Parts: sequence; structure tokens; C-alpha cells
Amino acid sequence: MNNNDIVIRLRYALNLSSTDLRHIFSLGNLEISGATLDKIMTKQDAEASFDQHLTTHDLEAFLNGLVVYKRGIKKNARGQEVKPSFDITEPAMINNVAIKKIKIALHYTSEDLQELMELAGDQISKGELSAVLRRPDHRNYRPAGDRYLRKILKGMALKYRSN
Repeated sequence: MNNNDIVIRLRYALNLSSTDLRHIFSLGNLEISGATLDKIMTKQDAEASFDQHLTTHDLEAFLNGLVVYKRGIKKNARGQEVKPSFDITEPAMINNVAIKKIKIALHYTSEDLQELMELAGDQISKGELSAVLRRPDHRNYRPAGDRYLRKILKGMALKYRSN
């Protein structure tokens, strides 16, 4: 799954307009043009690199913007804004970080994520989900394959877009 697919599937599942997407990118401190957004929203060839039109940093900026868009700006105990973190340090972490940030943005619990997986026709145990949501330096951390993120995004689409 490439970076464009994540944004395309989130756009569909959450029914976001192009204006909403550009606003979310700007909330993540990334200004993009309409032409760039069009490239991002175009399905890539299977042979293309996973970050051909959307770098990993830009994807994470979008996910940070989604958190701000849905929950507001995070503030510390003294009321000062807390800058969003950029947690992806290697390509194997993209799915884990995307799942975590979607979970935060949409106020999902672990049970909600399990429900989305079931809607998409798959299951994940609580322990397995916990391992995916852990920090990479934890001994029980497990990289999330494309299957997890794909099924969660499909479950979101089925939940929010089915009539």
C-alpha cells in the first residue's frame, strides 16, 4: 500500500472534499497546490515507489493535520500548544503510525478498531492490536502489515459510507 492510497481511502471513508484535504494538510503545516493534490489523489501504478507523489513526511503531516482537524490543537498543562510529533523513522513504521493517528483523530478505542476489522471481514485479537499500537522500542512491538491498515480503512468506509 502506498502513501497515496492511505490518503485516498481516508478521503473516501470520511467523505472529505478537496478543500477539506487542503485544509487538513495546512493544519499539518504543509501547504499544497491543487495540482499536487490531484497527483496525490491519482492511483499509482503497482510498480511505482510507495512515496512517488506523497513523501512519508508529507503523509505524516497529513495525519497530524487530521488529528488537529478532528480534535483540535493539543495543549500542555500550561495551555501552550504542543507541536505534533513525526514518528515515522523507517518505511516499516508507516502502517503502525497511520493506525495510531487515525485512532487518536477519530476517538477510536481498541474495540472500535476491532469492530472495523470485523466489518471488513477480518479479525484481530486484542493482544495483536496492542502489539501494533506499541512504541517501536517496546519488546512486544509488532510491525503492522498492509492488511491491518487496509482492513481498518475498508471498515471505516463500510461504516460511514454504506446506506
